[in-house]
Amino acid sequence: MIQVLEERDFPVGELVLYASSRSAGSRLTFKEQEVEVRELNRSSLVPLDTALFSAGSSVSLEFAPLVADLGAVVIDNSSAFRMEPEVPLVVPEVNSQAAFNHHGIIANPNCSTIQMVVVLYPLQQAAGIKRIVVSTYQSVSGTGKKAVDELMEQSRLLLEGQPCPKPAVYHRRIGFSLFPHIDVFLDNGSTREEWKMVEETKKIMNLPDLKMSVTCARVPVRIGHAEAINVEFERDLSADTARKLLVAAPGVIVLDSPDHCRYPTPEDCEDRDEVFVGRVRRDESVSHGLNLWVVADNLRKGAASNAVQIAETLFVSSP
Repeated sequence: MIQVLEERDFPVGELVLYASSRSAGSRLTFKEQEVEVRELNRSSLVPLDTALFSAGSSVSLEFAPLVADLGAVVIDNSSAFRMEPEVPLVVPEVNSQAAFNHHGIIANPNCSTIQMVVVLYPLQQAAGIKRIVVSTYQSVSGTGKKAVDELMEQSRLLLEGQPCPKPAVYHRRIGFSLFPHIDVFLDNGSTREEWKMVEETKKIMNLPDLKMSVTCARVPVRIGHAEAINVEFERDLSADTARKLLVAAPGVIVLDSPDHCRYPTPEDCEDRDEVFVGRVRRDESVSHGLNLWVVADNLRKGAASNAVQIAETLFVSSP
């Protein structure tokens, strides 16, 4: 988030950094100035214009209302408030106006949801979406640094022909493997990650009756989530028309020339804020269907950059 604020030249008068007691006292650099990290507790809170939260649901549930009560607009990256009816769930390329209907807290959606709706929104406007079937291929950085370290260590051991110790972060080995298990399983057999994508998409796109089927898998990639998306539309939409709409869509880059092996990969999207799309083609099994392949940097557009864009919508752009 600090890097994105600096890169996008967000107008920061004073940057205040909070973290747990473990990180308190450390110093981080912002625009060539060192900023000391403060410990987050009730007595250390100060009035702010906006607060970017990315510390997990329990921290957000305790502190976001307190910070909002001091006058800040809280943009929260956890799942704590996403499905609260009075809390806007915002992707600026899709529903930026919703950000202005906040009551002190705005929710940043799930990383996989963000990249999907950025691509689907212009297509929905053109032909109306009837049903979505999506399978995700999500990188380990979505879990955190310990998961990245575990992937790298397991990969090293396997390449050296050595046995891997029992996984510490995941239930199964991720090195040279993958598994369809992100977050916890629910009573209906879906995971909470899959449920998030369904419910968040309906809320962001204002399509409460949208039909969706989601399978989320964790894959041995450091950064960058990929999604194979099948969309059934209300009206006909050719692949060529869809490509033209996506080329013109904000925040989207089309890489779609399979004959030249030109399609998005995590390598293409790392450290980028755009959502990449390719393999746009007709689904011949239904009357009005398309298949798409969508990739984005889950740490940036899937989290930090989208949060900063929401702040830009409120404090830099006009409603």
